[in-house]
Amino acid sequence: MLGIGGLFFVSFFAQWLFYTALSVFVAFILITFIDIFVLYSIKNGVEADRNLPDRFSNGDENIIHIQLNNRYPLTVSLELIDEIPFQFQKRDFLYKTKLHARENKNINYILRPTERGEYLFGKLNIFVKTPFGLTSKRYIFAENKSIATFPSFIQLRKYDLMAFSNHLTDQGLKRIRRIGHTMEFEQIKEYVQGDDIRTINWKSTSKRNILMVNQFQDEKSQPVYQVIDTGRTMQMPFLGLSLLDYAINSTLALSNIILKKQDKAGMFTFSKVIENYIPAERRSGQMERMMEKLYRIDTDFMESDFSRLYVDIKQSVKQRSLIMLYTNFETLDALKRQLIYLKNIARHHLLIIVFFDNTELNKLINHKAKNLQEVYDKAIAEKFAFEKRLIVNELKKHGIQSILTQPENLTMASINKYLELKARGMI
Repeated sequence: MLGIGGLFFVSFFAQWLFYTALSVFVAFILITFIDIFVLYSIKNGVEADRNLPDRFSNGDENIIHIQLNNRYPLTVSLELIDEIPFQFQKRDFLYKTKLHARENKNINYILRPTERGEYLFGKLNIFVKTPFGLTSKRYIFAENKSIATFPSFIQLRKYDLMAFSNHLTDQGLKRIRRIGHTMEFEQIKEYVQGDDIRTINWKSTSKRNILMVNQFQDEKSQPVYQVIDTGRTMQMPFLGLSLLDYAINSTLALSNIILKKQDKAGMFTFSKVIENYIPAERRSGQMERMMEKLYRIDTDFMESDFSRLYVDIKQSVKQRSLIMLYTNFETLDALKRQLIYLKNIARHHLLIIVFFDNTELNKLINHKAKNLQEVYDKAIAEKFAFEKRLIVNELKKHGIQSILTQPENLTMASINKYLELKARGMI
């Protein structure tokens, strides 16, 4: 339009340009009408559909699929603006593409939620232009679609496959050497390469004149409780997820392994009182019940009461069990205030304290100090890191096992510990 306006302005001084400018203007209006006619002559010139998963997996990359279909008899340019949930804080989502006549296309993008709960998608906006590019038509699809974000079921499937495959060490899961055998005898079978020759049953071998071995199986039906601290210390964020969410994701993945290993999985949370209690069982639907409980867990920002935890465990958990306690101690003094209650729990159960290495402090420790302030900061960070190691030693001194891990490695470390305890016959 500015070019045409310029022609009209110049034609004021050179009259012969007036008819040229007028011709260009008429042609522009004509092409614009043709452009509008082409765009609006077909009611549903473009079709689009946003395919969401049934639920989001918290802390993982979730794929969103969008299907596009061009019903115009010519190539069109598309600008796609998806109104994604506000939790992702993305206000610049724009995808541009071209579709040839009658062409279908699938596009994908990835979202990584860091909070459990409901996520609401708004409109899927498609702006269409013809090759002329003079006008644009807006199409709206898939309005107001909500999706729930659950604890990480993607990790659950991933570690499920890893724990029962022959490639554990490739992914960081340790292969634990079995110490002796459990007391559960399964059957006598023919020897195959790889069987432990120490299990040869000589009596059966002499009867059948071929090597026979005793086959043992892991002791089953051992109760395993995972206890999640929902106090204020578990709200600390790392890589977008709180420590509470890391503990929730680990609980879900490990519970699946526990059930697959024929043990009983249970859980509860605590801060001031025990909540979300699920007895350790191996019945049908146990994983779904745990998923629903874990979905609704949140911190109360209170100081956790370990004395109440001891009393409630004593009343609720009668059989000796493995108890994985997800909490966080930053200083040795913080541990010593609760140590008497932890020791009392450990007298009746196999207690594993799971707490977290501060990865932000590790970055500061590994960073080369460039001035006096950074030297002070680095010294303080090293003091806190040393306190973590003192906590591990203090627990060990009182016969309590622990896992000190970076938050992102929590699930792997917890599964490793459980498999180690199974291999050593401690549960």
